[in-house]
Amino acid sequence: MVYNDPMSKLSERGLAHATMVFLVIAWGFDYVAAKWALEVLPAGGLMFFKFSLGFVFVLLIKFALRKKWFLRKKDIPIFILCAIFGQVCYYECEYNAMALMPVALISIVLAFVPAVSIILERIIYKRRANSKIYAGIVLCLVGIAFVVGADFSIITQGRGTGYLLAVGAVFCWNIYNFITAGLKGYDSLILSLNQLACATLLLLPGAFRSMPSASEFTLPVVFGILWIGLVDSGLGYLIVVFALQKLGPTTNAVYSNFLPVTTAFFGAVLLGEHLTWLQILGGIIVIAAGFLVIWEKGKIDEQEEQEEQP
Repeated sequence: MVYNDPMSKLSERGLAHATMVFLVIAWGFDYVAAKWALEVLPAGGLMFFKFSLGFVFVLLIKFALRKKWFLRKKDIPIFILCAIFGQVCYYECEYNAMALMPVALISIVLAFVPAVSIILERIIYKRRANSKIYAGIVLCLVGIAFVVGADFSIITQGRGTGYLLAVGAVFCWNIYNFITAGLKGYDSLILSLNQLACATLLLLPGAFRSMPSASEFTLPVVFGILWIGLVDSGLGYLIVVFALQKLGPTTNAVYSNFLPVTTAFFGAVLLGEHLTWLQILGGIIVIAAGFLVIWEKGKIDEQEEQEEQP
């Protein structure tokens, strides 16, 4: 007989929420670091450094914890799909969109991640959602519009290709979330290690063909590469995979709605961008609405778990 301690489950979910809050703050700095690195590197080159450094980071943790690295042969195609959608395609879309349209607009488009996730959960898994969840998503979008100061003049600065890339990133991330959530029997560390290894191998050939000369790697570029590789990729994917296993794909995706808030903060501190009271109000709306969605989705998931128990 297997005994599941409800307090242990509660503490694990609390840890997952706490680490995702930290990660959203760290991801808020990513746009700055990525812009520094992309001044020299093409998108594919930056992604190679991102995932190869992340792989080394997670590998060292594996050795320190003396974890056994394993991979079931039948799961190899699934891990390759995870790498294609969650690592290669998602960041290819995002990084190339940054060159075509304002970062603020990308943040608005990416705010549709949880909305798409809930729709996919409804279609694929027949999972329930209530009116409060849908209202929370709408409020998140309103708050994000306040944060980035979106209006018609900003929207018209983008190009059609940039819009398509940003929308492509939304669907790639949702596909990655659902594929990863379906991988069973791996802990978060080994799951992350396998995904990062696949992404690194996929990007290796193109990275060597487009690598710039060593003299072009200035201090900001090197710092941006290290931040994106070690913090965003290495530590970040450990957190994302752990949170996916404990919170599910939709709750995990909701945290992307907090990203414009942290991005606006680092823009103000590091880039001298001015935060208006409207943007501050928008940040409060985003955070409050995001927690509403998380709270309601958590209650529904808990109710479904209880109904499934004999």
